[in-house]
Amino acid sequence: MAGSSYGSLFRITTFGESHGVGLGVTIDGCPAGLDFDEAFIQAELARRKPGQSRIVTQRKENDGVQVLSGVFEGKTTGTPIGMIIFNQDQRSKDYGHIFDKFRPSHADYTFSAKYGIRDYRGGGRSSARETAARVAAGAVAQLLLRHYGITINSYVSQVGNIVVDKPYQDLDLSLTESNDVRCPDPEKAAAMETEILAVRKAGDTIGGVVTCVVQGVPAGWGEPVFDKLHAELGKAILSINACKGFEYGSGFAGVTMRGSAHNDEFYTDDAGTVRTRTNRSGGVQGGISNGEDIYFRAAFKPVATIIQDQTSVNEAGDPVTVTGKGRHDPCVLPRAVPIVDNMVALVLADMALRARSQKLGD
Repeated sequence: MAGSSYGSLFRITTFGESHGVGLGVTIDGCPAGLDFDEAFIQAELARRKPGQSRIVTQRKENDGVQVLSGVFEGKTTGTPIGMIIFNQDQRSKDYGHIFDKFRPSHADYTFSAKYGIRDYRGGGRSSARETAARVAAGAVAQLLLRHYGITINSYVSQVGNIVVDKPYQDLDLSLTESNDVRCPDPEKAAAMETEILAVRKAGDTIGGVVTCVVQGVPAGWGEPVFDKLHAELGKAILSINACKGFEYGSGFAGVTMRGSAHNDEFYTDDAGTVRTRTNRSGGVQGGISNGEDIYFRAAFKPVATIIQDQTSVNEAGDPVTVTGKGRHDPCVLPRAVPIVDNMVALVLADMALRARSQKLGD
């Protein structure tokens, strides 16, 4: 199956299905001698796992990670790192009623069209549960990025029509984990939770936006043609289940401005570092980081599974009614936050190793 690997020098390959034995990942290219903080990896998985609050799916998975290779006496060895997370609470019987039906806005039909066979139990490989393996790998990437002093902070900035209207500079991002929604604005977080619970009660779902801020990336990371830093970030984020949009820096709002207002003017600060007075470029120019904050927004659609009847067709093309069953998120946003964090970490870990290999002295 193509498309299960990401990265160039820091490269991961994930495997497994939602209702199979488990999910796993192999990391190749992680430098030797890195302190392997398994407790941190487990903590990142806990942020993503199901059943952690009343506004997410109630599937109960501990998501305990087992390290299979690549680590000795608490340090990476430079050889491939293998990790696996075993499934414990899959209920495949919940999907028996759709074994031959195509659920609206799911990957059921497209998987069938591509492969001629599909795992209907929870979506198989197309399930968002696959992201557990990505988070485990991204946590290792975060350990590498610690050496560069890089911080990644994602948060929920919108649920439905409820929007955090403050720029990230005016928010206390340390409050992100203080509520179940993962929104650093307490007042908006409370309104978002109320909305999510109302949507769940109605048997429906709702979408929103995750904002991410990356600080500490030095100037000079990224490739200037096909592998531009913002393009790689876009690819990584859009590969997350339910993500429908990506914009960085001024994004679509920038089209209303003239170049004279949009350009980020340079200056040299007191430390002799080249800086920009504004940051509409979102920390990236010409596909390469410029040392300013990297920030972007990612739009996530409403979860496709709803507890309501919908019309569809089966594998024979006959009209059918699809009824949502099982345990599902009414809103993917709270659990998407750690996924975004760790996908960004994977991109930056790869760019860090590329930068180190392309310039003498690095």
